Amino acid sequence: MKCDSNGRYIDPNTPPPPLFERSSDDWGPYGSRLRFETAEFIFREAEMSASKIDKLCYLWGCSSSGGQPPFLDHKELYKTIDATELGDVRWNSFKLKFNGERPADNIPPWMDEPYEYWFRDPLSLVENILSNSEFHGEFDYGPYRDFTTGDSKRRFEHFMSGDWAWSQADAIARDPSTHGATFVPIILGSDKTTVSVATGQNDYWPVYLSVGNIHNNVRRAHRNGVELLAFLAIPKAAKKYTDDPTFRRFKKQLFHVAMSKILGSLKGCMTVPRVMKCPDGHFHRVICGIGPYIADYPEQVLISGIVQNWCGRCTASPDDLDAGGPTRTAQLMRALIEELQASAAWDEWGIDANVVPFTEDFPRADIYQLLAPDILHQLIKGGFKDHLVEWVGKYLELVYGKAGAKEQLADIDRRIAAAPPFPGLRRFPDGRGFSQWTGDDSKALMKGHVPTEIVQTFRAFLEFCYIVRQNVITEDTLSDLKTALDRFHQHREIFRDVGVRVDGFSLPRQHSLVHYGALIRLFGAPNGLCTSITESKHITAVKKPWRRSSKHNALGQILRTNQRLTQLAAARADYEARGMLPLETSRTTQGLNDGEDEDERAGIVDERPVLAHSDVKLARCHARGRARSVPALAVELGIPTLSRLIGQFLYEQLHRETVSSPTHPRCLPVFTGPLKVFHSATATFVSPSDPSGIGSMRREMIRAIPTWHRGPARYDTIFVSTDDTANGMLSMEVARVLSFFSFVYTNGYSYPCALIHWFDRIADEPDELTGMWMVKPSFIKDGTKHLSVIHVDSIVRNAHLLPIFGQERVPPYINAHNSLDIYRSFYVNRFADHHAFELAS
Repeated sequence: MKCDSNGRYIDPNTPPPPLFERSSDDWGPYGSRLRFETAEFIFREAEMSASKIDKLCYLWGCSSSGGQPPFLDHKELYKTIDATELGDVRWNSFKLKFNGERPADNIPPWMDEPYEYWFRDPLSLVENILSNSEFHGEFDYGPYRDFTTGDSKRRFEHFMSGDWAWSQADAIARDPSTHGATFVPIILGSDKTTVSVATGQNDYWPVYLSVGNIHNNVRRAHRNGVELLAFLAIPKAAKKYTDDPTFRRFKKQLFHVAMSKILGSLKGCMTVPRVMKCPDGHFHRVICGIGPYIADYPEQVLISGIVQNWCGRCTASPDDLDAGGPTRTAQLMRALIEELQASAAWDEWGIDANVVPFTEDFPRADIYQLLAPDILHQLIKGGFKDHLVEWVGKYLELVYGKAGAKEQLADIDRRIAAAPPFPGLRRFPDGRGFSQWTGDDSKALMKGHVPTEIVQTFRAFLEFCYIVRQNVITEDTLSDLKTALDRFHQHREIFRDVGVRVDGFSLPRQHSLVHYGALIRLFGAPNGLCTSITESKHITAVKKPWRRSSKHNALGQILRTNQRLTQLAAARADYEARGMLPLETSRTTQGLNDGEDEDERAGIVDERPVLAHSDVKLARCHARGRARSVPALAVELGIPTLSRLIGQFLYEQLHRETVSSPTHPRCLPVFTGPLKVFHSATATFVSPSDPSGIGSMRREMIRAIPTWHRGPARYDTIFVSTDDTANGMLSMEVARVLSFFSFVYTNGYSYPCALIHWFDRIADEPDELTGMWMVKPSFIKDGTKHLSVIHVDSIVRNAHLLPIFGQERVPPYINAHNSLDIYRSFYVNRFADHHAFELAS
């Protein structure tokens, strides 16, 4: 409920108070737009070191005809950013050390070592996130339950659509002192196993903070919705102490004591409402609560105080995890610790009685319930790469021996190298090695090398991964998820049967799959809670600041860099909201210039979606040296029927109400004017399940170019929308682009076009084994290619085709550039990315 600055509830229809007390020309410490944008460019975009900033300022001063550059040197630049009040959350520190019993002599050095912890006030970080007007419209002020239109089936999407937030809000509403308050869940995340910062005597690992109210797409895109909270010291000791039970226990306890201390400022706000300004411009009485913790399995062991190889969500025995067990709760664990000996709690229930989780210091927090799903480590890196890929390697060795297995894998490598290029998939001209397999190609590439049951295992597992990654999950989706999991459990038995997994499948990461249905009901779609979010944030918050540091005692420099980045972001948001700066949009707002590299302009798009499906635009500039007329282009492409194809296209554009085109060429319009040829187009589409910007949008290149990067030609394959009344693949056809061009007809309209070669479906349903549709190039009765000219508006996006290799080995002359011309049938790779998975169903 909305309130005034004193916490008194107001009429819901009351307009928000004035956003700004400062005038629209007040640039704060920067003084002018030029100085702010210069500071932002140098520090945030160019990421210059101090010495390079000094050099730039010197050169700028020398070339400004007696005038002064915006900043004299890096010191003035840093001082100006530091003076920015918005977003200014200073770093604090404290030290902890061992205070337990010590041996009489030979005291281990780690017992005397102080461990330093750096953190920013979490309450201030939460206030900064909530006051960010950029999140208006993508911020939930209360939990909700979403149902499909005209149906009683539940939909789970953003965090606040889950049952956990609902139950927390219920508890808050029952208390008269907190009734009507806005519940703000505090989401925490870290990844101790993969990231640390070495500086001075200690190593540190970062902890991140977000709030559950912002939408999943905002959290994944970061955009100031994920903040660096703290750097935790990693206790180190000589090798002889690493297995010392006292040292191991100390490390665990140190983490929980530190986390409790770092989060301490939030505790008061968990029982007494605090008035905060929110993205809608209104004040709200806020109650915070510890929410999910995003962590990989080893870290889940640490933060929950369980024993390695046990499950943090249930009490299933580590010898048979999939047999299940009662749900773990903080209340149950406290009772067991109180009643049992420490050894019994460890052996029989998987509890480390010496560890008190930090959540015990905060109201309504149950760490066993708050262990978030982790698609990246549990599914992709764990279940897929560490389990399935490794098992296939062992299977091949069992059947063919080590030498034979290498031959099988070498052929799979050649298949990888022969797969046509696709945006977002790395190219490996010589293969990439078995250990580098990814889910986008594994099933089709293995077929013929392993039993069908193994291919079915991969298919079931990957379908589970792609279903669980969807942006919106319904009751029907949960049913599909359960079906995929059941099929995976059924088909994975092949690995037990052939002797690869004789001990079964009691593996914590793989066992986690059984909890995903319940976790989705609790927290909404899992793609908003994944270590990929914190790993991505780690690049901007730790890796890049470390690279620009002097590398000597780098932590202090990293802290200052993060603080300045936060201040610059807050200042920009303020200036945009006051109309002093245009809203920052992606640099990829239009089509590409001919020849631009896709890495420069494709990928994540920080724009709001204004399109229902996709938007395709030709490159900004036409290709030089290409044909400028229809006859010339027909000769250049070797397609003598091009004029008729353009005539058919024009007839369809000019007679949209007509069902069919005339059969006689004399009835077709004739175009004789100039045209322009383009080597590429860009497809922009909403893809919330893939890495995307704050509006869930991505952009990718579609190529039709006779020589790509000074090498062979590249003519991409695409999905073409052909039936708006159907869904999935039944609404589209697959085609290959042979040329992009545009022309202005006599009616004054400009027509951006694509000349395409159609592909036909081989069957009326997907392949039963791989779950992928199969297509082949289409030819008409005289044996020539089935070609058409289409408007680019009918293009959806790129399609990735994988050759159906069969049993034959891949000859060395076949590669990614010619496989589309050599093979006669293809799988439509629905596993290329999550958007393709939804399209090609």
